Amino acid sequence: MTSIQHNLQQVRQRISAAAQRCGRDPQEITLLAVSKTKPASAVEEAAAAGQHAFGENYVQEGVEKIQALAAHPLLQWHFIGPLQSNKSRLVAEHFAWCHTVDRLRIAQRLNDQRPDALPPLNVLIQVNISDENSKSGIMLEALPELAQAIAALPRLRLRGLMAIPAPESDYQRQLAVCQQMAAAFTSLKLHYPDVDTLSLGMSDDMEAAIEAGSTMVRIGTAIFGARYAQQPQQ
Repeated sequence: MTSIQHNLQQVRQRISAAAQRCGRDPQEITLLAVSKTKPASAVEEAAAAGQHAFGENYVQEGVEKIQALAAHPLLQWHFIGPLQSNKSRLVAEHFAWCHTVDRLRIAQRLNDQRPDALPPLNVLIQVNISDENSKSGIMLEALPELAQAIAALPRLRLRGLMAIPAPESDYQRQLAVCQQMAAAFTSLKLHYPDVDTLSLGMSDDMEAAIEAGSTMVRIGTAIFGARYAQQPQQ
């Protein structure tokens, strides 16, 4: 067993244990393997261990991997980094998901640039749940208006919400923030039938996110090891 295979097994066991502790079915929770800065060969190794959903933070790097691994039709690619307007076409043309939509202008560009031959782009609205100046995302009070606008765009499919809570070591405080996101997610589901995804939880707060109701956790280092030197922002 390779190190990536072993790490995947360990992460899946953590997800399963966290779900079972709060009475949830582990099958409700998707593991998104964050492969930024890692080579295509590492993605192939994870795919060989049954991992199919991968998250990329940098547009050009992600597109290069998507193209290099085009022979693997089961791989599903999620863009999870900040999205600049001048890179929106590449996301619209190559990715299946975009987790970081936080303004209508970007949503409109993704919609207009999504090729007709592809299914609608799955999008999540990013919420700045901890109100951090350094992070992208909208405030919760702006969510209803943006959700309504995105849901009307024909080449996008609104699937739910994403957040990156501020680092917090105390479990109960982690849980409280995650529960705010879960409440917003539950409310959104009442209005939009396609909404089914709450992308919440990383290595340090995954258990709290799962207890709160996350349906997708984003895990990188625990699967692939320490990141390589960060690429220039793309």
